[in-house]
Amino acid sequence: MKKTIGYKFLIDSMESSKGDCGTWELGVWKEHGNKLKMCDSGFHASPTCLDSLEYAYGNRWFIVEAKGRILHNKDKFVASRMRIVREIPNLKRIMVMFSILCAKRCLKRFEDKFPDDKRPRQAIEAAQAWLDNPTDANMSAAGSAALSVESAAGSAALSAGSAALSVESAAGSAALSAGSAAWSAESAAGSAIKNKERRWQVRALDRLVKEGLRKARKTWKKGRELIQ
Repeated sequence: MKKTIGYKFLIDSMESSKGDCGTWELGVWKEHGNKLKMCDSGFHASPTCLDSLEYAYGNRWFIVEAKGRILHNKDKFVASRMRIVREIPNLKRIMVMFSILCAKRCLKRFEDKFPDDKRPRQAIEAAQAWLDNPTDANMSAAGSAALSVESAAGSAALSAGSAALSVESAAGSAALSAGSAAWSAESAAGSAIKNKERRWQVRALDRLVKEGLRKARKTWKKGRELIQ
């Protein structure tokens, strides 16, 4: 039977946010015998990493497999059988990197219109500073930069503010940053450009996730070699 790959967030106790599916265990299939109903009955996940950010109701991010009966919606699906197969490591770092990439995509448009307003650039730099050196001081500076950019005009500023905010609130701010970047693209040149921006975002986040998984695998192998 063909398996469908998806992505979902769980809370720290390894439960879905609503808590109506019980506790999840890596590699263990869950079975749903009742009728499937989107957003109500069955096991839910999203088809892409980017889509899953809209449903980031938890602090742990997983790759899942689904099979059996499956209903698809635009940015999620519900299945009768599902299991989590891999946790995506370093959630916060991935979200901050992705937020920075999205914010940089529309920074030039903002600075062309408001050349003297450096707040969005400073917010991006504050997020980058935390990424390079994740200290409490840099986290605080990123939070201050996010607040300072709130009154700046346009979606590019919102995306930059979200990049800085993602240092603290991770996935939700990354989704906001991505959405703001896509909105900025659409407002500049129409929905075709927005669709192109979304495709770029899907690829960019996938690359970051794959790189995070590769690094985690290398670290695991190195640790295993040390204890043998």
